[in-house]
Order: sequence, then structure tokens, then C-alpha cells
Amino acid sequence: MTQPPQMSSDDAQHQAIRHHNLRAAAQNTANEQLYADPRDADARLLFNGRWTRRDWAHASLFATLGALIIGLVPGFSNAMRTAEVAPALTTFALPLPPLASVQRAAPQRNWDLAKVESGQTLGAIFEARGIPAATLHRLLDASPDRQALTRLRPGAELGFEQAADGRLLAFRYDRNDTQRVELSLAGDKVVEKVIERPVEVRTAVVSGKVGKSLFHSARKLGLSPAVINTLTDEVFQYDIDFDRDVTSGDRFSVVVEQTWREGELIRSGPVTAAVFTAKGKPFTAIRFERDGKSEYFTAEGRPLKKSFIRSPIQYARLSSRFGTRRHPVLGTQRMHKGVDYAARSGTPIMAAGEARVVSAGWQGGYGNTVVLDHGKGYTTLYAHMSRTAKLKRGQRVSQGQVIGYVGSTGLSTGPHLHYEFRINGVHRNPLQHTMPPPEPLSGTALAQFRKQTAPALERIREVEEIIYATVPAQQSQDVPQIAAARAVPGAKKG
Repeated sequence: MTQPPQMSSDDAQHQAIRHHNLRAAAQNTANEQLYADPRDADARLLFNGRWTRRDWAHASLFATLGALIIGLVPGFSNAMRTAEVAPALTTFALPLPPLASVQRAAPQRNWDLAKVESGQTLGAIFEARGIPAATLHRLLDASPDRQALTRLRPGAELGFEQAADGRLLAFRYDRNDTQRVELSLAGDKVVEKVIERPVEVRTAVVSGKVGKSLFHSARKLGLSPAVINTLTDEVFQYDIDFDRDVTSGDRFSVVVEQTWREGELIRSGPVTAAVFTAKGKPFTAIRFERDGKSEYFTAEGRPLKKSFIRSPIQYARLSSRFGTRRHPVLGTQRMHKGVDYAARSGTPIMAAGEARVVSAGWQGGYGNTVVLDHGKGYTTLYAHMSRTAKLKRGQRVSQGQVIGYVGSTGLSTGPHLHYEFRINGVHRNPLQHTMPPPEPLSGTALAQFRKQTAPALERIREVEEIIYATVPAQQSQDVPQIAAARAVPGAKKG
């Protein structure tokens, strides 16, 4: 291996001087960076790495200024800040009620509710809950409503409070719309408590479209079955055939009294006024009391009740018209002297008007038949009945009274009603013949009628304008029914 050459003494001294010069140059560079001010050029040349008295004086001055700034600035900022004023507090001494006067809330009653079904007796209801018959008799003996409880109406609501072992603690029922009775069993005693339940009667306007079914649409709007039957069987039965004259686009508006109790609608009726628009033609009916009897009149004050109703059978299909036709049984061409209504067997048939019974029984090809005499030469015939009502010759019947039931007796191919209308023995088409209108109200009665009924008609007009005038035609067809109701000032409260 080759050894490095030996350095002479001169070369070593020369290298030491070179190293010393390099260190001095590096020190000068560091001093120039520390003193950047040109005025300190002498200090850069003279500074040897130690602080002089001047350096210490400068450092002390800067340190003093920094301490003053740190101490004074927070105080200055606090002096500039707005002082926050604490809100004034006022203390009141409120006397507490004495403990003896504090009323505790009544314990929550646990009532098991039951609705009476058709044909159900109170004894059967008690037996279904495991309550002995002796307990039932104790309640009936203590209640002043014994007769009413033994003849419960379907839909009546009863309440039972029973212990864990099944013992009856209390029983409740509604005496009427405004009173609820609670019978509590305390040992051998029965304690009666009557709770008053005030009701409010409001007058509302209900409006909607027939849609697929008048009954379904009206029920959806809150009208009771009794109100709907009033419209179809009493108010408009003379002018509208609800089986043939009504379409889905027709609409109805009804002013009806509604009875509310504790926020629940419990009853609707009677109908104060109504407007039924069938095929674009409006029919108006207004309830008015004349000679102590309530009747329905047109807006002009003419009675709606006519001598004959349009159809003696409800919800039936017109299966054969008046005129010449081929007899379905005999097969011969002959005059059909009436109209036929197809309906289920047992469907009630009504008298078309006030009349006297001429005959009720079997009449050859007519089968079971009823003939009525309405006076002034008018007679009607009802044939092919399954059976007639209990009628006697000469008996008076009222308009709308059931005189028989649909069947298929005599020369008939299926259950239907054959209906004939005669004037002085001559057959007329029942669908075309019109009776002279009855005499309208006049004088004082007419003035009172207009004054009393004008507000109801105005409410109907306002509601129909809001519902049907502001809704586009296409959108109105898409909406099957709409309801509007408003309370009338001064509505009765119970």
C-alpha cells in the first residue's frame, strides 16, 4: 500500500496561516449580517464577538419599552370598552296557598266502551263481559232510565269500569245529547252522577260533486244517511230521477244544521236549503213552515211536493219504455201500456201519490197487483209484485207509502215493476206526462218566506262561487268532491 508523502515544516506553517485567515473571513461575514445599518460599519469592523456597554445600554432601553407597552395597552383597551350595566333584580314575596286548599287531580277512569249492535240487549252485553245478572238488576232498579236501558238503540255507546277480578265498579250511558249518567257501585249502594255535556248547533254549507255515487260522495263530506235520503226521497224526488237523470259531473250544495259536542259531530239535519245541479240545470229547495207544517219550496215560493213522484221505486233501472213492443213471454207485437223498472226481488214499491186503494191482489198476467185511485180521474197500477202490503179496498194511502215489493209474478221473465199511469181510463206515458204545478205562496206568507230564506241561498251562492268558479274546469273535474262549512253567528248552544 502506498504511504502519503511527509509534509515539511514550511508547508505545515503555511497551511496553519491559511486556516487562520479562513476563520477570520467567516467571522467578518457573521458581523456584517448582525449589523445591517451602514452607520455601524465601524462596529462591524471592531466587533469581536463581545457586547460593549453601548450594546448593553441599547438592549436595556428596548427591554424597558417592551415592558411598558405590555403593561399599558391592556389597561387602555379596558378604558375604551363600554361598561356593561347589570340588570336590576326585583324580588317579590308570593304567598303560597295552604296545603289543605290544594286539590289533587281526580284519578284517571279506565272505561271499556261498547257500541250497541242491532238486536243486541243490555243483558247480552253484560253477560259477554262476565258481569252477573244480579248486578245488572241492581243498576236497573236504581236508574230512572230503566225503560230506556231495556230498549237500547243500535249505535248507543256504553261504558264499563271493571276491577282486575272482573267486578263492575261503574257503568255509564248517555241519557240524551246533553247528559251522561254514571252509576257507581259502592258496597250495597248505587251512586248516580249526571254529567252535563253542552252541545252547539251550527249551520253549515256542504257542497260537492256526485262522482261515482251520490251516497258515497255525500257521506264522505259528512252528510248523514238521513240527510241524503231527505234529498232524494223528499226534496227532489218530484223533479229528479236519481237513477237516470244524475251524472258524475253533477253537483249538490246543502245548508244543514249540525250538532257538535266536545268537538265531535253527533248529528246532522234537518236540511234548511239545497241546490242540486243535474245536467247543468239547477233545482232549488228551501225549507219553510206553513200552517205549522214544514215543507220545501222553490226559490219563487212554489211548493216542491207535487201530486205524483217521478218514480215509485228507488235505485231501479228502466228496462222497458211505454209504446209498441214484442212481448217477452207471448212473443207477439203488442202495446206496452206502462214502463218497467228492473230491481231485485223484495225492493219496496211506493205509492206515486195520495190515493185510495181500488184493489190489492192477483190479476191474471199482472200477477200480484195494486191499483190506486188518486181522484180527478187519475189512477196508477203496480204489477208483478212478489207480495203486496197489508192493504184493504177503500183504504187511504199517502204519497211514498210502501204498498208492495218487487217480484216476478204473472207473465214475467224476471223481477221488475210494471207501472201504469191512467187519466180517465186512458193510458199515458208516466215519463212524459206532467202535472200542473201547485199554487205558490203569496202575500204575507211569501214576504216572510223571502226574508227567512234569503240568507241560506246567499251562503250557497258564495260557497259555489268559491269552489266552482275559481277552480279551472279540468281541475274541477279531477276533484270528485269538495266541502265548505261556516258557522252562522248566533248559532244555538245547548
